[in-house]
Amino acid sequence: MFGRRQSVAQPTAPARPQVEAAAKVSAPVLMQDDAPARRLEPAAPVQVEVTRSEEYYRTKSMIFGALIEAIDLAQLSRLDSETAREEIRDIVSEIIGLKNIVLSIAEQEELLDDICNDVLGYGPLEPLLARDDIADIMVNGANRAFIEVGGKIQLTSVRFRDNQQLMNICQRIVSQVGRRVDDASPICDARLPDGSRVNVIAPPLAIDGPALTIRKFKKDKLTLDQLVRFGAISPEGAEILKIIGKSRCNVVISGGTGSGKTTLLNCLTAYIEHDERVITCEDAAELQLQQPHVVRLETRPPNMEGQGQVTMRDLVKNCLRMRPERIIVGEVRGPEAFDLLQAMNTGHDGSMGTLHANSPRECLSRIESMISMGGFTLPSKTLREMIVGSIDVIIQAMRLRDGSRRITHITEVIGMEGDVITTQDIFLYDIVGEDANGRLIGKHRSTGVGRPKFWERARYYGLEKRLGEALDAAETGAEP
Repeated sequence: MFGRRQSVAQPTAPARPQVEAAAKVSAPVLMQDDAPARRLEPAAPVQVEVTRSEEYYRTKSMIFGALIEAIDLAQLSRLDSETAREEIRDIVSEIIGLKNIVLSIAEQEELLDDICNDVLGYGPLEPLLARDDIADIMVNGANRAFIEVGGKIQLTSVRFRDNQQLMNICQRIVSQVGRRVDDASPICDARLPDGSRVNVIAPPLAIDGPALTIRKFKKDKLTLDQLVRFGAISPEGAEILKIIGKSRCNVVISGGTGSGKTTLLNCLTAYIEHDERVITCEDAAELQLQQPHVVRLETRPPNMEGQGQVTMRDLVKNCLRMRPERIIVGEVRGPEAFDLLQAMNTGHDGSMGTLHANSPRECLSRIESMISMGGFTLPSKTLREMIVGSIDVIIQAMRLRDGSRRITHITEVIGMEGDVITTQDIFLYDIVGEDANGRLIGKHRSTGVGRPKFWERARYYGLEKRLGEALDAAETGAEP
């Protein structure tokens, strides 16, 4: 059978270090650049919460060791995913028969899938990655894995053979995007092929074993209309956001961790015209723009000698030489805020970015602080004047205590009164109560602003009629 290194007539399980060494060697080989993209969606729903005994893991470890001895990993890496999976299943079935292991059909199928995932995929993570209802996967060492579903964190029964297997999977993930995680570089940001964000922190920094965090993306990109159906924003508010995107307002989306900032940014980018040149800058590329003229840039960590690092500020500064019409920064977290404001101020209307803040007012303070941390010695009033001249709209996203996500503010930056930046809320979300199940009840409302500051910009793009209808509908509660 193609792919075998030796006959499986007398398979022997190697010692654990040999198995792990083989797994380490195989990881980068099996993830070649020309390999077909993995399909993360299963044909049928996957049940994750299956309690497995210690005997199951001992049996699996023994069969896995015999499999590594029986196959040629170099030849296996040349096969496509489906052929390689069938090859492994055939060999494992023979090993089970030769070793007289008694398993039911269901147990054998489960074992075959687990071993295929270990060799070709991401091991015990595969069933979790296949589920579209999971927002986050958090692995705290080999024996504890948590997921976030519906805004709430749950403990799963998923576990790894040991910390070394978990570390091998982490190395396999980050090697796909040309990064590494080891003792010399124990912190790493990466991404999966579908754009899901990955963070790994390994021993000795993580005391109880590698800590792996995956922020999953849904296979179907969310739209503003879907956010309306979920209750994240009202129809009138969604219409105002569409006009903000189409009229090339400079937008900052602020919010806490897991509040939906990147999802909302993806939704707004859907209203960028297809003839515009858009450049995105991210630490780990996760934005999913659908326009044909998009250039995606990604930062780079230093190499083993500590050289070659490319920071977010380097990317934003380089953007200005690439003739962009819009610059989109995945997350503003440092002195690149200064360069982004300069870009917004010099003809790159419609630029967008996200940052961590708990309110629009705090968002403005954080931008000022990030610029100051970059070593700039400009007076505070000068910085605030630059912020006022650059940012048009702040959109605040929040994850409430019941796990739901809401857009709580649409706020304009108006100008300066003395040394203070003045803002104006266009749309707000009010919490009015709680139902019997602990779910918060609230409603979006207009603040009654007759004509926002970006009205003239909307008129320039022929959108003032739609904007007026949306504002009128927001005040009366009718559909826009």
